Amino acid sequence: MNVSDFNFDLPQELIAQDPLEDRSSSRLLVLDKETGDIAHKKFTDLLSYLREGDCLVINDTKVIPARLYGVKEDTEAKIEVLLLKRKEHDLWETLVKPGKKARPGTVISFGGGLLKGTVIDVVEEGNRLIRFSYEGIFEEILDRLGQMPLPPYITHELKDKNRYQTVYAKHDGSAAAPTAGLHFTKELLEEIRNMGVCVAHVTLHVGLGTFRPVKVENIQDHHMHSEFYVVEAGEAEKINRTKREGGRVICVGTTSCRTLESAAGEDGIVKAGSGWTDIFIYPGYRFKVLDCLVTNFHLPESTLVMLVSALAGREHVLHAYEEAVREKYRFFSFGDAMYIG
Repeated sequence: MNVSDFNFDLPQELIAQDPLEDRSSSRLLVLDKETGDIAHKKFTDLLSYLREGDCLVINDTKVIPARLYGVKEDTEAKIEVLLLKRKEHDLWETLVKPGKKARPGTVISFGGGLLKGTVIDVVEEGNRLIRFSYEGIFEEILDRLGQMPLPPYITHELKDKNRYQTVYAKHDGSAAAPTAGLHFTKELLEEIRNMGVCVAHVTLHVGLGTFRPVKVENIQDHHMHSEFYVVEAGEAEKINRTKREGGRVICVGTTSCRTLESAAGEDGIVKAGSGWTDIFIYPGYRFKVLDCLVTNFHLPESTLVMLVSALAGREHVLHAYEEAVREKYRFFSFGDAMYIG
């Protein structure tokens, strides 16, 4: 199966640059994974597709303001640092631009010295390990100096950084938002709970690998970047009980899906615990837990389109995407949503 099998034409003007004023006012394309039938709805119509006894699974990771702008202490040359992965307390794997100015031993100053970072090593793909030093609490300094790491296809400035955060974001650690969750309001989630649908929380810290293009021709040669996930015992039990009692497990976003499929055994039982996952889901994959998916519209030839195609079939998905383009749906992070059931 080749990368080009997952290509489609997407006009630039359909890439959403700004979030809608009301989170839940986006459109919802409903795709029947068995028949390929399509319906055009509003996001709040999702409630009519949920049933008492179902379980909605959400990813409660929180995006950190991971983009920092600083200067080299010796030359005052400007440097941009993107925090990717916390290795230990003050040691981070980072993406540095321009990389050639960040050799081991380089000291970078941020916010007039409020925060300093020393390049310790160069690791996989040219990423830099940086050890930070500061006075006070790292998260508070980061909140003051850092910017939201918006995807490269969003060129507008984000006026309110909470709009690149779900309303249930809790655990710091993501370099990108689990964007399917951006459509939910607290009121909508309350309505869902009142219907008798349980809501289970999992955590997967989204890495920038989510935006990285697939550079090999045969998709089976592609290697996913690993991401850290946590499934608490009580949340695993909610999901397992739903399956035992004949309800459906509906994941909000590809990250929730990847978390459950990583945490489940071959018997489909979700195990509590934490760890790193580099699971790559593409057509031919047999889902162990997930029944339905709420997701956004993804980039052509991306691993996310491949995951969605594993659930609903490549032909059905590409036809739905063509329909979405025709109907001028908004694409990507701040765009409209899709329900695959």
